[in-house]
Amino acid sequence: MPIRSMNASVARNEPTAIERAYACEPAAGDNPVWIHRVDKADALGQARLARGSPAGPLAGLPFAVKDNIDVAGMPTTAACQAYAYQPQKSATAVQRLLDAGAVCVGKTNMDQFATGLAGMRSPYGECRNAFHPDYISGGSSSGSALAVALGLAEFALGTDTAGSGRVPAAFNNLVGLKPTRGLVSTAGVVPACRTLDCVSVFARSCGRALQVLETMQGYDPADPFSRAGSSVSLKEKNIKFAVPADLEFYGDTEYARLFEQALRRLGGERVPIDFTPYLVTQQLLYDGPWLSERTAQLEAFMQKHAQDMHPVTRAVIAGGSRFSAIDAFRGQYQLAELRRETRAVWRAADVLVVPGAPTIYKRAEVLADPVAMNARLGLYTNFVNLLDLAAITVPAGFRSDGLPFGITLIGPAFSDRALASLGARFLGEEPIAMPAATVRVAVVGAHLSGMALNGQLTERGAVRQREARTSRDYRLYDLADGRPGLVKGGHGACIEVEVWEMTTAAFGSFVAQIPPPLGIGTLQLEDGEQVKGFVCEAHAVAGKKDITASGGWRRYLNSK
Repeated sequence: MPIRSMNASVARNEPTAIERAYACEPAAGDNPVWIHRVDKADALGQARLARGSPAGPLAGLPFAVKDNIDVAGMPTTAACQAYAYQPQKSATAVQRLLDAGAVCVGKTNMDQFATGLAGMRSPYGECRNAFHPDYISGGSSSGSALAVALGLAEFALGTDTAGSGRVPAAFNNLVGLKPTRGLVSTAGVVPACRTLDCVSVFARSCGRALQVLETMQGYDPADPFSRAGSSVSLKEKNIKFAVPADLEFYGDTEYARLFEQALRRLGGERVPIDFTPYLVTQQLLYDGPWLSERTAQLEAFMQKHAQDMHPVTRAVIAGGSRFSAIDAFRGQYQLAELRRETRAVWRAADVLVVPGAPTIYKRAEVLADPVAMNARLGLYTNFVNLLDLAAITVPAGFRSDGLPFGITLIGPAFSDRALASLGARFLGEEPIAMPAATVRVAVVGAHLSGMALNGQLTERGAVRQREARTSRDYRLYDLADGRPGLVKGGHGACIEVEVWEMTTAAFGSFVAQIPPPLGIGTLQLEDGEQVKGFVCEAHAVAGKKDITASGGWRRYLNSK
């Protein structure tokens, strides 16, 4: 039977967590959860190694990985044997979990090439719902969801492009956390739509899901879509919940009842909104030019191995070839308009709340009409990544036949922790503390690590986040008084900086110490992130030495 609540006795550094996971194996029966399963003795050995190392936050906890995410020593198949390869290193997200002491116990089944929301498109077998075998598990991260629901792993990684980290959570009574795009590196992940893909987390509590997310997250230079940003907070009280004015449940009156019940539990103020822009957005994913992004990833493989692919998956991905470059640009223009239109919701409400899925289908129903049923399942999920939003799906009750229902909480980019906190309150978990409001500031000169004024940052509790470079819009000058001057304008270069984070209160006192001609403005970084940073008044660089070609203050000093 599925495990419906997290076992609080799981202790850090204890291999018994691994033993419990393997003891639950009979619960899976012939449900095809795994594509590759780690031997129990090997898993216990990994747990003992973790126990002997400095304790990480996830030490000794077993986790599963969707088989389109690389784990060194295990093949990656993306549920297509002809595509299989042996990765030399683990995906960045996986490696960060391993470094934190977690133990990977296997690679999970999935809808082939992460294309599907039902868990029915895999040559390794159709995954079945953890609560009723006649019903679908949800996909494409079906095996990862089942691994957690059946107690075979403490948490699991999925991917979420169109809803694959949320629909299976809703159908199997789990938390499914879909992070802000770029917050978790996708280096080492087989792409579906590279511009939209996210590594997602399945867990049995919001607290655990957030802990896993915060272990994985962080800028990764190996991923061109990696990014960082300041955390977005939500109000603690009197929250306003945006809800579609017209909800579709395809005749599922019990899901409709459970959704209304969940809204009452959330409290706050309900704000009905026109859902039309979201529906238009979601159609761009499979009925618009973004489908071509899937085709672009697999075009060469399909030319040689079309017969090795699941027929429905092959037909869906091949459909992307009908769009042109002109269609792609028109789609970008339309999406920009839709993003602007839907941004207004955050002025009226704090969170968007939707059903995890409009209904759930029997496996036989999906087999009879796989494309149409799959499209229905994405009604409340497909738009989220296109609109650059964060989301978390949480359990919200059961139908009278015992099948789970879930709701999804959606917020702006980088509201991940706030959404997890709200989800934890909804579920009655231990509260998740929200960090103090912070500011990210880029330093370019004497405030760099190890330099004379770095103490002005560290004494205020500032934390160094990463090394970075500005966009090519900046020039750097030696002001001849031991300071550099960074000026925006004209043809410049990417200048090396360090990004630090501090509380807003600390930032205020820090800025007060900055003497002219320097000041704080908004810097554009090479990867697109905008942060506060040191800038110089343009008049002050007249006649000063242009050191832009050095690429940074530290390099310039070392070359003198």
